[in-house]
Amino acid sequence: MVNSKKIQTHSLNTHYLECGNATQELVVLLHGNVSSSLFFKPLMKRLGNNKHYVAPDMRGFGDSETKGVDATKGLKDFSTDLTNFIKAINPTNKAVHLLGWSLGGSVVMQAAMDDPALIKSLTLVSTMSPFGFGASVNSDIHLKGSSPDFAGSGGGAVNPSFIDSLRTMDEKIASTQPSGMKAAVQHYARTTMNNLYFKAISFQTLLQRGLMDLETEDLFTEAMFKTKLGEDNYPGNSVATTNWPGMAPGDRGVNNAISPKYCDISSFASKGLKIPVLWVRGDSDMIVSDASFVDVNNLGKLGFIPGWPGEVTNPPQPMLKQIRAVLDEYKKNGGVYTEIVFENCGHSPHIEYPDKFTKVFLDFIK
Repeated sequence: MVNSKKIQTHSLNTHYLECGNATQELVVLLHGNVSSSLFFKPLMKRLGNNKHYVAPDMRGFGDSETKGVDATKGLKDFSTDLTNFIKAINPTNKAVHLLGWSLGGSVVMQAAMDDPALIKSLTLVSTMSPFGFGASVNSDIHLKGSSPDFAGSGGGAVNPSFIDSLRTMDEKIASTQPSGMKAAVQHYARTTMNNLYFKAISFQTLLQRGLMDLETEDLFTEAMFKTKLGEDNYPGNSVATTNWPGMAPGDRGVNNAISPKYCDISSFASKGLKIPVLWVRGDSDMIVSDASFVDVNNLGKLGFIPGWPGEVTNPPQPMLKQIRAVLDEYKKNGGVYTEIVFENCGHSPHIEYPDKFTKVFLDFIK
């Protein structure tokens, strides 16, 4: 059984899901952007009782307390909340296993740098680049922006229609709505989830295979709607710039915290850490990719945003190359990592292939 609980930590009143055996090793599952712990609920039902599993909601997501995000600290607000949560729920201070999905992947890497003695292993599921989202063009461990102010990343880089969909909660329209253009427009957030969080052609397959049902689809969409909107949370503020596409990161909110202007966790490779790392990703991920559909430079290249300056100055962010460069450097410095790629899989291996993922994950943390 998966239970819903809350705990007050030093920094945040945190909601979390819990299952398994509370007397066993602690395993913490951390969600990504515009989601919550509920995206782990189907996985948690499969994990069994050999460990103690918990999945907290980050600040401004799910049912946790709403607190603003200071983007100038990069991921530190999130990693501090995470370590405080672990210490509150794990008073013995025994080392724990951390799994982070997407944004959560980079947060658990930051947490490992903050307090390495607290961490026994790291599982990175479709983790974002160590240089965040957008406006970085390096394929090695040395950050290089497409412009000095990292224009094209941050709070202004989010599609306004997606924000409006979250604000109006238009997906409360029944999920049994007939398909077609009208339904797709009305279900903007749900359509975005089904096309980007999962492989675009695989959602119906998930339904047909019994790995997803309309109730779960509704659950995930409602979790997206609980994302706190505004300049202090999602997506954050932005500032005008003369650099293409005319907006640059502000200093508040989630998407500014993951702009390369403030987010650079490449030093993970050089901290002398010896924490085993498992990197799991889908081969058809449209979010974390070297041709990502959330990367403004790639959207400009594809013609969706006019005026793209071109490949020389504004190439798509090589996200996978950046991740691999940092992990290869980590290995060179004495760390250990394993990369596993799921075929015909999008951004959510733990949802798209739950049985396969469960086996891979449990074998790793064993």
